[in-house]
Amino acid sequence: MNPRLRTRRDAFRIAGFSAAGLALAACGVQGQKAAAPKPDAVKDFWSKQTKHGKVVFANWPEYMPEDRGPLEKFKQATGISYEYKEVIQENAEFFGKADPVLRAGQSLGYDIVVMTNGIQLQHMIQLGYATPLDHAQLPNFQANAGQKYKERAYDPGNKYTVPYTSGVTGIAYNTDYVKEEITSIESLFDPRYKGRVGMMADAQEIGNFGMFALGIDPEKSTEADWKKAGEKLKAQRDAGLVRKYYDQGYIDAVSKGDIWLTMAWSGDIFQRQLAGEPVKFVVPEEGGTIWTDNMLIPKGAANPVDALMLMDHLYQPAVAAELDEFIQYVTPVAAVQDLLREKAKTAEGEDKKALEDMIDSPLMFPTEADYARLRTYTSLTTQQQQVFNPIFQSVTQA
Repeated sequence: MNPRLRTRRDAFRIAGFSAAGLALAACGVQGQKAAAPKPDAVKDFWSKQTKHGKVVFANWPEYMPEDRGPLEKFKQATGISYEYKEVIQENAEFFGKADPVLRAGQSLGYDIVVMTNGIQLQHMIQLGYATPLDHAQLPNFQANAGQKYKERAYDPGNKYTVPYTSGVTGIAYNTDYVKEEITSIESLFDPRYKGRVGMMADAQEIGNFGMFALGIDPEKSTEADWKKAGEKLKAQRDAGLVRKYYDQGYIDAVSKGDIWLTMAWSGDIFQRQLAGEPVKFVVPEEGGTIWTDNMLIPKGAANPVDALMLMDHLYQPAVAAELDEFIQYVTPVAAVQDLLREKAKTAEGEDKKALEDMIDSPLMFPTEADYARLRTYTSLTTQQQQVFNPIFQSVTQA
């Protein structure tokens, strides 16, 4: 079992709308948006590709078991060797390094990279830096991916990406201090919790919650909606309800009772629950955010066929279960829950208890009702970012 605490979300979320992130977003994106791939061109590209017997996989830290079990099984099954590199620390930093290389028509040296949906992934697609996928070579994805993971708003039809793992932004609260059952975002605006509310500093995260509170779907939102959400959040701030706008620090604050309820990431709270802390997580009835880390093949990859084969390998239920038991986030493969349930039947002691905690946790396996309330971040052009970001930073940085 792997009860480590996670701080990975902090690395890339705060980068998403930092000054550096915006500078990267602005450089060269305008006027260079790639046209959607034509089916014949995609077919022609893949018809010329062959298996080379090697794949280089770039990922985030702590996203693969230390024994590299899923990759070793892939090597045994296909004869394809692998290099696995934990070189991605945040989206903005990675895009900043990748952009000039790909712009120059050179290869990154990776056949698969994992990026979170958001600004930089949008730019990878818009600039033609992501290779359109051949879904004829992804039968396990077609057979085993949950339908919701084939309907991502940021990449309709999974033309360029397939999910690696997901997580949820919802509300966490300390049950030592909050005795009622929290179900609504309105609790974050409740005067009873004045000075004990935590909100996130990230513009997209807090922007989504401001819109949820007004009944607005972020995926369909307009500039007028962003302004309304900004006013709602300013009123919350000016009423003294918010103790602080947090990056990763919210998790310690809610665990200790410095704040009683807060916006939160599912993985953080699940780890604290495993440690026995009095924190509960809920997807509010108005909505929560689902974020997804996605596999893509960068333009110029040396081994695209081998990359597709590995991507598809990770969608075998047994392999996906091995990954999810280690990662402890939300898997895109629905069959994983039943496989872990079967494994728990023969497990003993702490291993059995940990498996049972995973199986029963909506933080790893959201309910259908949870999924129905989940939305991704607002999709933004470069010009829209210049409007969206100041609206919400004027709330968190005042």
